[in-house]
Amino acid sequence: MTLSTSVFVIINIVQFIGSCVMNTPAKKTPPSLLQSALDDFLNHLAVERRLARNTLLAYRRDLTRLVTYLSEKKIDDPRQITASELSGFLGFLATQNLAQPSIARTSAAIKTFLKFLHGERRITEDPNMLIDAPKPAHKLPKVLARTQIQQLLNVVPVEEKLALRDWAMLEMFYACGLRVSELCDLTLQDISQVVSAGVLRCIGKGRRERIVPVGGPAIEAVQKYLRELRPELSRDPKCNRLFLTRRGEPMDRVNTWRMIKRYATLAGLNPGKVSPHTLRHSFASHLLEGGADLRVVQELLGHVDVSTTQIYTHVDRRRLKSIHRRFHPRA
Repeated sequence: MTLSTSVFVIINIVQFIGSCVMNTPAKKTPPSLLQSALDDFLNHLAVERRLARNTLLAYRRDLTRLVTYLSEKKIDDPRQITASELSGFLGFLATQNLAQPSIARTSAAIKTFLKFLHGERRITEDPNMLIDAPKPAHKLPKVLARTQIQQLLNVVPVEEKLALRDWAMLEMFYACGLRVSELCDLTLQDISQVVSAGVLRCIGKGRRERIVPVGGPAIEAVQKYLRELRPELSRDPKCNRLFLTRRGEPMDRVNTWRMIKRYATLAGLNPGKVSPHTLRHSFASHLLEGGADLRVVQELLGHVDVSTTQIYTHVDRRRLKSIHRRFHPRA
């Protein structure tokens, strides 16, 4: 074998070895026991408890922050979690300028996670002994007066075609007290009962179903939108979402939020105090103001616990004073 041939063979061998090294997949670092436990918990919430996507995202965001914090302290096994570490984490959140309701929500998420781990026998400590959840501050919901609702609806330029969608969305928000995700998720099948029977079958948090009556103005707005605008917006015959963007895509939370802020500004209202949830709060408050039973409002809002609905009883102070004057012997 000549020298040049030997050199050629050596070069080929080196290239072959190099290609083998390059093509050998790098070993992935296995997730820690804590991260695996979090993945299992999130899967449990999605599959068994069937929580909404946005709720799952909130759980993932809050608990990933916890796992990162514990990992930096070399804690990678759920059995290493102590009350001291959890207390330190909540204290750390307070230094990050998080609002108290956000910290309370994170604390509640941790407690649910710990209960899951305890039920799965991945920790032996009682979750209630590990974390003392701070109680969230109860803020009165922001509501619009009836005249302000009318102002908001009146500024929608219904003579402009795209505004027909906005008009229908605003009317449905106020008529049914929907959450923004519930409104954006409405389908053509959902709305068929609204047009024919005047009721909406709504799927809310936890996949709970409720039936909400729909008033005449909202039905009129939806019918006009379906008749005059939606066929033009629709690009994909397979898309059955009710409300679409200019490009034919389903309306989402962000676009809906911006739309409401824009009309709030046009109506001369403070856009910082008007949101999709403001319309839901106004729906509940105005029902109670009109004399509706608290349990009925609870059902219409889709609240599991009536204590969640009771906060609206603090809003209409004029009605409370009126009842007090009528029924208290020394009013």
